[in-house]
Amino acid sequence: MELDALILSRIQFAANISFHILFPTITIALCWFLLFFRMRWVQTRDVAWEEAYYFWTKVFALTFALGVVSGIVMSFQFGTNWPGFMERTGNISGPLLGYEVLTAFFLEASFLGIMLFGRSRVSERAHLIATFLVAIGTTMSAFWILSLNSWMHTPAGYELVNGQFIPTDWLAVVFNPSFPYRLAHVLLASTLTASFLIAGLCAWQLLKGSATRGTHKALRAAVFTAAAAMPLQFFAGDLHGLNTLEHQPAKVAAMEGIWETQRGAPLTLFGIPDETERTTHFAIEIPKLASLVLTHDLNGEIKGLNDFRGSHPPVAPVFYAFRVMVGVGTLMLFVAGWTAWRLWKQRRQTEVALSRPLLWVLSGMAFSGWVATLAGWYVTEIGRQPYLVYGLMRTSEAATTVPPPYIALTLTAYLLVYGLLLVTYVGVLKYMAEHPKEHAPEKSKGALLGKAGV
Repeated sequence: MELDALILSRIQFAANISFHILFPTITIALCWFLLFFRMRWVQTRDVAWEEAYYFWTKVFALTFALGVVSGIVMSFQFGTNWPGFMERTGNISGPLLGYEVLTAFFLEASFLGIMLFGRSRVSERAHLIATFLVAIGTTMSAFWILSLNSWMHTPAGYELVNGQFIPTDWLAVVFNPSFPYRLAHVLLASTLTASFLIAGLCAWQLLKGSATRGTHKALRAAVFTAAAAMPLQFFAGDLHGLNTLEHQPAKVAAMEGIWETQRGAPLTLFGIPDETERTTHFAIEIPKLASLVLTHDLNGEIKGLNDFRGSHPPVAPVFYAFRVMVGVGTLMLFVAGWTAWRLWKQRRQTEVALSRPLLWVLSGMAFSGWVATLAGWYVTEIGRQPYLVYGLMRTSEAATTVPPPYIALTLTAYLLVYGLLLVTYVGVLKYMAEHPKEHAPEKSKGALLGKAGV
């Protein structure tokens, strides 16, 4: 593979979006957890809920800051690396990005200060409303960004005039055919990512003897939320898959490693796809299951990759990423379900009493949502290739003409900085979890528990 401007620009944008998406995936749902913690504090006056709220507000602030900074950097690349994209789709992508800033980012920015620093400066009602509005803002941000991304996959409500995409129906643009499924899938992914992060850090606190009363409250809330959301995510994923089969059959063929169009297609659990020989080596298959899953018919027809020669995505990364996403998601389902069952049996107890092996599992899966989200994002975005706007505009048509060495230089700088920031972020979360007294509200510091179960 020649590292020309196109390939380097794709790698650079992939690196930026991979880093950026980690943080909104947490904050979108985490803010709703904060709202729940705050509401429970207002209702019960139990200091444990305020401890949970105060600790996780600091996690939210740190995560939000990294998401904003990386998002701004990423937006520059539309002009530097993909000038053709804005030139041709600017009449649609520009307003959608503008709506995100006006209705979501400004809302978050306006009330974030009150949420973070207004606890003792404004009334309980005003503080609760500020938390609610920040939560609304994070969700609205996802709404507009996913609307644009979905439009790139299933374009609608436009006409082509001199090579430019001109909107003719904004409702059709915003609510394009894949948007509802993609929005539900991402919001549930965020719910699971935040849930496992909370559960993982709380489990770490219990292991290290730094748990507070808020730790027990937050752990229960996160585990029960994950247990409820995981089946919904599989259901949403099934609907999304049916929609993808209708609008992007080449992507589905790559996900399943299906080369020839066939009825009653088998489900390949694992194998090694080979684009040169147009086959999947060492395939472990379950007969007819792919047709049943994708068409809900044992003999349903699935188009093969050979029907899309020259216009299907690279098979191996889509094939493997899909299996990572499903595999991690299945593990999350079992862990959340088992932990929820154990906690349900302890529902009359004030404090959580889980076995150390289970606490280690939860701690190890603190960032499992990141793995599943990135794998799913790679399936979605690599699976759209070779198109930028599916079926209408190839990625190569939008790439920059900047010399490859310049792109390689900035790519290297991005990777170094992002790697450092990511390690620092995880390290800071670990430190905060192990030193909760330094991140507790002043009036409750004396009431913190030093060890789990005390």
